[in-house]
Amino acid sequence: MPAREDIVLLASYNAGMNGRLYAAAATLPKDVLSADRGAFFGSIIGTLNHIVAGDTIRLRRFMGHPSNFASLTAMADIPAPAGLAHRYSDDLETLLEHRSRLDAIIMALAVEVSDSDLAQPLAYRNSRGDNRKNFGSLLLHFFNHQTHHRGQASTLLSQSGVDIGVTDLLEWIPDQH
Repeated sequence: MPAREDIVLLASYNAGMNGRLYAAAATLPKDVLSADRGAFFGSIIGTLNHIVAGDTIRLRRFMGHPSNFASLTAMADIPAPAGLAHRYSDDLETLLEHRSRLDAIIMALAVEVSDSDLAQPLAYRNSRGDNRKNFGSLLLHFFNHQTHHRGQASTLLSQSGVDIGVTDLLEWIPDQH
């Protein structure tokens, strides 16, 4: 099970990598961002929309945690997407605004969550039915999902001639002295 400090590290990594990813994407013309490249969600912008949709779904799900996190109250104003392929916007700047808002909520949640919160189960319903899973493990999946699809977006950007630099979590782990 992760510790709170692991969640804070992953939230920081997530926000930082999203910043790099969107900055790299902003160097490309809109037609390149929206070109179907045969990826799971078609294009670079489609992949970025998917990450936002997945994060929104999961953050809204996390609102059901017994600890009733204050950091997640802002999610009540963000409508649930129709599904994982939901398109928030084909405009990168508009999508970045949504992404930045989610990243701020994720950072606030990471700071708010305690080790005991991580050990609690979270009951939720998805397309497969009712679930009850360890919250810490669900947060690990949450961050893993983002990393997986950011890797796809990074590859699509690389194929378009844009390098976002080192993406390894290792670079974010502080040195121990």
